[in-house]
This record gives sequence, structure tokens and C-alpha cells, in this order.
Amino acid sequence: MRECRFYEKEKDSTVRCQACHHFCLIRNRQTGLCGVRKNIDGRLMLLVYGYPAAINVDPIEKKPLYHFLPGSRAFSFGTFGCNFKCKNCHNCDISQQKEQKEILNFVRNNKEFSPEKIVELAKRNNCLSIAYTYNEPTIFSEYALDIMELAHQKDLKNVWVSNGYFSDLVLEKISKYLDAINIDIKSFADDFYKKFAGARLMPVLKNVKKVKRKKIHLEITTLIIPGLTDDLTMLKNLALFIKKELGIDVPWHISAFSGVISWQLKNYPETLPKKIFEICELGKRVGLKNVYPGNIFGTT
Repeated sequence: MRECRFYEKEKDSTVRCQACHHFCLIRNRQTGLCGVRKNIDGRLMLLVYGYPAAINVDPIEKKPLYHFLPGSRAFSFGTFGCNFKCKNCHNCDISQQKEQKEILNFVRNNKEFSPEKIVELAKRNNCLSIAYTYNEPTIFSEYALDIMELAHQKDLKNVWVSNGYFSDLVLEKISKYLDAINIDIKSFADDFYKKFAGARLMPVLKNVKKVKRKKIHLEITTLIIPGLTDDLTMLKNLALFIKKELGIDVPWHISAFSGVISWQLKNYPETLPKKIFEICELGKRVGLKNVYPGNIFGTT
């Protein structure tokens, strides 16, 4: 547990978190929406600092990043918690459904991974980068930043897989050390964000443009959920946004949904491969140069 950097003190031991665009007002002994940033007597503490919930060595393409260090390995990790409540979440075992007491028990009963240890493991496993992934890295940004600075000192690149809801303050701090990022644009409809993610679309759109202006390598992913995010008019508008605001070279990953591993949409059908390919062709017709299908293994 460490004190957070990104917060402001309010009156009566209340604090205002500054990590993401929820800007949670957190009373004493409560956490923000993410569940891992807790107000303890007027100090905002990061409960999961030093305690990853998942660690793996992955191909960089799994992030997905197709135009950044292709063919290399990324040392990937994430913690508990998330600032979104995506009903379609495929990593809900760590991002959702965790009570505070479970998180604290995990911290008490598991080995700490210091920033130095994370970097050491990345080097030992012949990785060229560290990927902050599986859950939203913004919510553990203090832990991430300490690792990111040390990673650059050891010639490792830093990669985020993000929902794009970080605050300007967090973006300003991480941009010095962030080499690449894949940001989900889940839909081009604000109603979807409100109903199915517990967030808003506009901060995400503003942030992808800011990331691009900072010359951080950027790729975009959209998960296609049948009946929710597969409307071709909406997706064409999203493709046009990418083309106009980000550039025709920015990769767009069109990913298939599986209800089997989702959090609360288990009754929704899987996305058919032909739908994924149809949307990829739509993106190319709009003028995007790098549009890729995802999660459709075994097809050609």
C-alpha cells in the first residue's frame, strides 16, 4: 500500500481522486469506483501497489499492438480493480467482483513485486517491453509510473492497454515514459458507454487525440458485440473519426466478442467471423490503411 500521487484533499477528511475522468469524491474509509484507491484518514492510498493479480509473458501482438516491436515479447501484468464496469468484460475475474476485504487478503497473503522486481523479471524473460494490461492501468498509475521510469533506465519500452479514461494529469506524467498504447473505443455512441461501461465517450475521444499529439504510438481496438456495437453506421462514423482525427495509418483492431467469458453478457451470441471481416472492409473503404480482425482463431 502506498499513498497516491493523483488526488487533492478536501474538507472533513474527504479527498478528490485525480487519476481518471470520474474524479471520485471519496469519504474517509471509502474507495473510489475502481475499488483500489482508498481514503484512509484523509490520505488516498493505493491498495494494490506492488501486488499484481496476473503476470504473463505475451507476444506484443496479443495486446494487440501490430506496429510496435513486432515479433517481440512483452512482460504483462495487471492488478485488481477497474474504473469501468463493462458488462462485456473478458477479465472480470480481476477487474470486477472483488470486495475490498478480498483485495486486502490477497495483499496480505501474496508476495510483493516491487518495481525493481517487475523490471528484473522482464529482462530475465527476454522481453523488450512491459505491458500494463489485463485491467485499467490508470487506477494503479503510481505503481505503473515507478516501474515505467525504471524500465526506461534498463532499455525497456512501456506499453499500456487502456480504456482511455485517464486524467490530463496522469497523461502528462506518463507521457514521458509511455512508448505505445492500445486504447479501446468501445462504441461511437455515448449511450453505450453510460449503460454498459459506466462511463462517457467524450473523455476517451479527447484522450486519443491528445495521445496522438504527444507522438506516442497509438492503436485502437473495438469489440464487436452482436446487437450492441455492430451497427455499421455507427462503426463507419468511428472509422471516419479515426481517419480525420488520428490519421489513416493508426491501426484499428476489430475484435470478436465471446459471451462465455464475459462478465454480465453471457446470453449474447459470439460475433461471427464474417461480421468481423465485413467491418474490416468497411474501415478500409473509409480509407484506413491498417485494419485487423481479432479473436477469430481458426479462420482464414
